[in-house]
Amino acid sequence: MASTHDRPAVPAQSAASPIRLLAVRDTPLSLDEVFAAVGDRAAGGTALFVGTVRDHDGGAEVAGLGYSAHPSAEAELRRVAEKVAADFPVRAMAAVHRVGDLAVGDLAVVVAVSCAHRAEAFAACRRLIDDLKHEVPIWKHQEFSDGTEEWVGAC
Repeated sequence: MASTHDRPAVPAQSAASPIRLLAVRDTPLSLDEVFAAVGDRAAGGTALFVGTVRDHDGGAEVAGLGYSAHPSAEAELRRVAEKVAADFPVRAMAAVHRVGDLAVGDLAVVVAVSCAHRAEAFAACRRLIDDLKHEVPIWKHQEFSDGTEEWVGAC
């Protein structure tokens, strides 16, 4: 499966679009970059979700993992983001997902949403990460300390 990490971040479709940053990358993710991307003077609430590689899953100790993305991953990420922006009063939105080999503690995904009010920001951010995990074609290959492994599909 090919990743889209060689392409630049997908730009917003128009100046009025609340989608400020979307990317699938093979380089470390930056909380500062995502937080800065959703800054908006009209936003009273910003919700940020950070997904990290944990040291266990399903009772097994995780040694490491790798993420792979389908070439359509950024287009699907945009589709998901546009739907969230249409369903919530989003001022600004950003989402980045890592591909490649990651170690325990590495950032795997960072999403952020800013809205006029905190309740809207929380709801939109939750919907963004949930839909990203269920609909964007990114797969996780986990390797466990006991030598076993598994693939986990995002969609």
